[in-house]
Parts: sequence; structure tokens; C-alpha cells
Amino acid sequence: MNKNTKIILALLGAAVVASALAVFLKQERPEAPVAVITQHGQVLQKIELDKVSAPYSFVLSDGAGGTNTVQVERGRIRISQANCPDQVCVDQGAISDGTVPIVCLPHQLIIEITGGGGGLDAATG
Repeated sequence: MNKNTKIILALLGAAVVASALAVFLKQERPEAPVAVITQHGQVLQKIELDKVSAPYSFVLSDGAGGTNTVQVERGRIRISQANCPDQVCVDQGAISDGTVPIVCLPHQLIIEITGGGGGLDAATG
């Protein structure tokens, strides 16, 4: 090998190592999971689920007599009671990630989780 080939190979190797280091060092810490509660298109609350120290619940009203009891625990949230006719929101149970939101269509209430992930799932590859 001549001198120029050795220099090119050394530079190419350094570039590969630098690129690999950049990829491994750039791994960011995932955001904390936040439950976002929306009703009638307006955000009512944002709850950082990893900072919940003790379970608690509260009642949300839709202004027309509809109520949902929201139960919050560390890392998860659910609707434990509702006076809607179909009870889909209650039957769904607790959620802990952003895969599927809780929706109470009669009361126009949505609970979804943002953050807390960052990895790929089977659907995205």
C-alpha cells in the first residue's frame, strides 16, 4: 500500500468511528409520560404520571349532566365510573402509554398519554 492509500483508509476509519459514536451518544432520555385530558376540544389537565406519589381520583363534568370519574395512579390513568350509556370508557381500563387513548364520546372526553416512549413498535418497524 502506498502512503496515500493508508491516509485515505485512516480517514475513512476515523469517520466510521466518529459516526458510530455520534449515534450511540445521541441516545436521548425518553420524555416522562404525561396524561393529557381534553374535553370539548380544550385541554383541562396535564398529569405527569411518573410523579404521582399516591393514587387519587376526581370527577369531570361535561356541563350537561355527564360525569366521568378519573382515577390516577403512578404510571397509569383510567376512567373508573361514568354515567354515559355505553360505558366503553370504563370498560377500556387503565392506560400507561400512548398506544390507545381513552375516549368517552358522549361526554366529548379524551385522555391520551404523550411521552414515555420513543422506541419503535411492531407497527412502525
